[in-house]
Amino acid sequence: MLTGYKDRLQVDAQYPKWINLSFQFKALILSDLSLSSIPQFLFYQQKLRVIDLSHNKLKEKFPIWLLQNNSNLKFMNLRNNSFVGQLYLPSYAIGNMVWLDLSNNHFTGKLLEDFGDKLLGLQYLNLSQNQFEGTLPSSLGKIRDLVNLDLAFNFFLGEVPNELLVGCSKLEHLRLSHNRFNGQFFSSEFNLSSLFQLELNNNEFTGSLLNVNLETLNILDVSNNYLRGPIPAWANKVSWLISMRNNSFEGQFPCQQPMSASLLFMDLSHNFLFGPLPSCIDFTNIVDIHLEGNKFTGLLQDFLPNSSSCLSVLNLRDNSLSGVIPNLIGTFLNLKLLLLGKNHLKGSIPKTLCLLKNISIMDLSSNSLSGTIPSCFQNLTFGVMEKHNETLEQDQLQIMNEFIDENHIYGDLIKKNLDLVIDIEAIGLNEIYLVDKNRGRSYKGSILNFMSALDMSCNDLTGEIPQELEKFTQIRALNLSHNHFTGSIPVTLSKLSKIESLDLCCNNLSGNIPPELTNLNFLEVFNVSYNNLSGQIPKKGQFSTFEESSYEGNQFLSELPLEKGCTTNIETPHFESLASDATKGKWYEVDLPAFHACFFPAYVVFFLLIVSLLYINPHWLKRPLHFILNINYLLNLALFNILSR
Repeated sequence: MLTGYKDRLQVDAQYPKWINLSFQFKALILSDLSLSSIPQFLFYQQKLRVIDLSHNKLKEKFPIWLLQNNSNLKFMNLRNNSFVGQLYLPSYAIGNMVWLDLSNNHFTGKLLEDFGDKLLGLQYLNLSQNQFEGTLPSSLGKIRDLVNLDLAFNFFLGEVPNELLVGCSKLEHLRLSHNRFNGQFFSSEFNLSSLFQLELNNNEFTGSLLNVNLETLNILDVSNNYLRGPIPAWANKVSWLISMRNNSFEGQFPCQQPMSASLLFMDLSHNFLFGPLPSCIDFTNIVDIHLEGNKFTGLLQDFLPNSSSCLSVLNLRDNSLSGVIPNLIGTFLNLKLLLLGKNHLKGSIPKTLCLLKNISIMDLSSNSLSGTIPSCFQNLTFGVMEKHNETLEQDQLQIMNEFIDENHIYGDLIKKNLDLVIDIEAIGLNEIYLVDKNRGRSYKGSILNFMSALDMSCNDLTGEIPQELEKFTQIRALNLSHNHFTGSIPVTLSKLSKIESLDLCCNNLSGNIPPELTNLNFLEVFNVSYNNLSGQIPKKGQFSTFEESSYEGNQFLSELPLEKGCTTNIETPHFESLASDATKGKWYEVDLPAFHACFFPAYVVFFLLIVSLLYINPHWLKRPLHFILNINYLLNLALFNILSR
């Protein structure tokens, strides 16, 4: 047995002298050693049961000889290398192989039709993050003991073979996400009743979920497909993660019984769901709730609990919710993202929102909120989270797996390779939509950790913009446009040192634009159009790059910038300088020495060409002479007729 992790063991590509080539290893783990080629001494090994070359820099074809030389090989891990080419297997069945991980490489081509026939004993197969293509072979359905199948992030296409969905009844983890699969996955013959984890997201699957019952699921992700119909009753029994984002599900969410208390993540956004918000959600452990882009109605206070210590993301944008923002939201002390924009909310902004010390993105836009911005908003930091909250974040889930070995010799040795770490960000969850820098965009994954924004646009807010907003030193985007704010633009906004987008348009602001704002070095978008501003526009720094549209609608502002594309006074000097450099005079002046040098040789060549042609065939000379005589005769005849009159 030989092991080496993270450069604790140095291995030469040439076989080391201290290795006796007659010595046979049973387990060899050379993981994370920056190997650039497979060590030569492996060619002489014939009794290997465990081989782990993962997390290296190996760039060659699949080492089929390892399988041919070691008939007892059970565990093979080559993940996170740079293996290339098509995956070829020996011509015979490999009966002892239980665990095969080739993920995160550069394998290409189709899987062989007899792929499943040669690996009938597999329990774990991971081919994810490669470049495999084509349809799946139906022989995969013959691997009856398969427990984990991961084909995510490839270019597979077509329908999933029915043999797989019927024959692999022991499957617990199935990942087909980020491919090009289509057709109906949940057929009437679907027989995967033991599934723990099912990820089908980012494909082109159709049909509904009514034909199956998957109450055993802890993880379900069918987002970004073409699924339709009602959400089945078993969906509210999913224990950890449920994502149905961006499909065509319709109707009300089934709430015949409470959802699981262990649910961490829920995303039903961008469907056609209606009725009241799901009242059966258990807020005990849930971290993220995304219900954006549906037709939910009702009052927020009927949906939210009295408090929640875990909730980090509450996304209810683009629905038809009504009523006021309830005060109890202020009790969700770990809330980082609060998105209530594009609803029918009214009333004032509750001061309890000032208790959300960990908030980084707040969207209250496109409602009917009135009153002023509470001065206690200075207590919010937008992007600077308190340290105590870091321990509460649940970004990963770990699933323990067991390497089945009859003698239990290698289980502890390779245990680190058997734990399936599920990264919430990696499976496409936690995505939000914001209007930022004058255009809408989606933010997802780790980028959300660096984004901070406050959007109160398109409401009926009044009063002055609070001076206390200077406390938002980490904020990236601030949008107060389309309200009824009065007074001047606070000079204190110049302290928003990280801001990239500042939109104050369509209000009743007056006074000048503070020149101190030119100190905002990261500002890319600035809009104060349609106010009552006056005075000069700052010209320093990036303010000289903002277009006229950023200032229009302020009739007392002076020295508006020219629109980009107006070239009347810019291009003329440019062309003059080009003419001066090229000719040192007028454009039509001719360089006489150059003209003579080109003209006279050309004239001589043309003359000699004519003489040569006439010398070769003298009869050609008669034709032009005959033509000249005819012309002369016609001219004389015409002259005679004129004189005779």
